[in-house]
Amino acid sequence: MAFEPTWRWFGPPDPITLSEIRQTGARGIVTALHHIPFGEVWSKDEIIKRKQLIEAEKLPWSVAESVPVHEDIHKKKGNYKQYLDNFKETLRNLGQCGIDTVCYNFMPVFDWLRTDLEVEYEDGSLTTQFEVKVLAAFDLFILQRTEAEKDYSNIQIQKAEQYYKTLNESQKDKLVQAVLLGFPGSCDAYTLKELKSALLEYKDIGSQELQDNLFYFLREIIPVAEENGVFMNIHPDDPPWSVLGLPRVVKNKEDIQQLLQVIDSPANGLTFGTGSLTAEKNNDLVDMAHTFAPRINFIHLRNIIKKGNHAFVESYHLDGDIDMYAVMKILLEEQRRRIKEHQKNSRLPLRPDHGHHMVSDNEKKNTYPGYSLMGRIRAMAELRGLETAVENCLES
Repeated sequence: MAFEPTWRWFGPPDPITLSEIRQTGARGIVTALHHIPFGEVWSKDEIIKRKQLIEAEKLPWSVAESVPVHEDIHKKKGNYKQYLDNFKETLRNLGQCGIDTVCYNFMPVFDWLRTDLEVEYEDGSLTTQFEVKVLAAFDLFILQRTEAEKDYSNIQIQKAEQYYKTLNESQKDKLVQAVLLGFPGSCDAYTLKELKSALLEYKDIGSQELQDNLFYFLREIIPVAEENGVFMNIHPDDPPWSVLGLPRVVKNKEDIQQLLQVIDSPANGLTFGTGSLTAEKNNDLVDMAHTFAPRINFIHLRNIIKKGNHAFVESYHLDGDIDMYAVMKILLEEQRRRIKEHQKNSRLPLRPDHGHHMVSDNEKKNTYPGYSLMGRIRAMAELRGLETAVENCLES
């Protein structure tokens, strides 16, 4: 048995259709009910409606990504108890409808963050990147966040100022649009005013407070997931360091070990996001794959090229700084162990986490950055080829 190759689909508004996805090599769909406001219950009717839409194209709904965690839960303020109850009800409904794998994250305010969504790669394709000097330029001179200078070194501030002075108005607007982009699957984006307000909500919430709130969330949620046959899988922070003064608590091996130990249950699992974790220079992906393999229930494979401290560009999946062969081998060995032990979570859905925007992708308008058709087809092909090669080595 090989991993279940899956494809992220953003529902009916997605310009990439289910019939096209069937031809990519995908054998399962990763999706979410993006039309339901954050914090509200995903009803059985809505889940079944989406499931039937997918199954009409002879594909299964493999993973719910993402079931969003409301900001009140992150902050443990306001209506957080009601939102927790709603989250539990959503998990019950998913489990009863046969959706057993859920991906979520605990990143405040942003689901991910890049400073350039259309950087030209060496072959002319378009990819995304993050540079701390560019974010600092946005933070200090465009957003003008209160006391932002405390979060950067003098050298970083100097580089940010030098960079900012090179930007014309069009380039400034492009930077603002990149940083303010909304969650994948959403057409919404923050305004500068909304972002400043959201960040102020975290002025008294540091890493310890956010981690405590995550652990509280897990103690509340995991028993419900367990009762309903659902495997919860937290996605690492992207990028795995503080941005715009916001704390990060799923950024390295220590963070993940702690959250998995809060409730030692197969239902308390990990989405293994290689690109997110590799961005942090001290993370050893091969070691982390070995350590956390028994708790990985969803695989996001992406590769990056580091461009210094807190800077990277998204590469093709077989380029970059990650030893993708070693990671694939560890996870395939883990899958074989689960199959031998007749574990329920042995299918291990995998998806190519992002792809470049290639020339022929110009025909598809309004695709979310990283979620092009042809770019992800190439990614899928590379990963399935690598998987086949590793499997053959394991059998020989």
